Amino acid sequence: MPSQSPPIILCFAATDPSGGAGLSADVLAIAAMGGHALPVVTGITVQDTLGVEDIHLLDAEWVADQARCVLEDMPVAAIKVGVLGSVEIVAAVAEVVSDYPDLPLILDPVLASGGGDSFANDQVVLAMRELLLPQTTVLTPNSLEARRLANDETDDELTLDEAAGRLVAMGAEFVLLTGTHESTSQVSNRLYGAEGLLQTLHWDRLPGSYHGSGCTLAAALAATMACGADLQQASQDAQAFTWNALARGFRPGMGQFIPDRLFWAHDDEADTEA
Repeated sequence: MPSQSPPIILCFAATDPSGGAGLSADVLAIAAMGGHALPVVTGITVQDTLGVEDIHLLDAEWVADQARCVLEDMPVAAIKVGVLGSVEIVAAVAEVVSDYPDLPLILDPVLASGGGDSFANDQVVLAMRELLLPQTTVLTPNSLEARRLANDETDDELTLDEAAGRLVAMGAEFVLLTGTHESTSQVSNRLYGAEGLLQTLHWDRLPGSYHGSGCTLAAALAATMACGADLQQASQDAQAFTWNALARGFRPGMGQFIPDRLFWAHDDEADTEA
């Protein structure tokens, strides 16, 4: 007799032939957290662990058609959004998700790669603010992304509390703001809601630079929420998973480390051999 389906998470993101970020990260992280990923391709990148050389964005109708096809076939429990790349794709995704308002939407606003290569111009940022933030359950920016999304170009640099407050005011129900880009001894990740700061978790800062850490966190959060955890517990579990994946990361090429999202399987193998 077939087994019961695990929670299903729809993922919008670009491909990554290095296997470090994008849909590769989503599929692995979601599987590791007990879910099943439906990967919808928004673009095809030419990249390795050193950086992004090029990206070919798909036609927005192709993106929407991929999503609607599987949404009509399978019961989706959550939606995770990563690289979109164009105003047209942002609009197409926003229209698709608007038909499923009861599903949690986890938005990872990937504005640039880990190596600093841009994935979003100012028009894309504006479209994300206007079309996707009001539908977002949890926004998962790093501090650079949070300030760029929240800034109206007339401000001096916003504090993280101010940036998070603005993003909630723009429509995001919750903001999980990561502190990896801040110059602090520990990485402090903060969860905000309409009431302000809800949770702060501190993690030892790891050496090195990692490819796909943000994708991993957002996908793990989507999977954990789809499995039924409340937001604060899902936040804690997803962060713990991501930190452990980074701590056990490997460097297969000449650039960034890749998180080991299957670290738990290797640990089990080691225990069995012992």
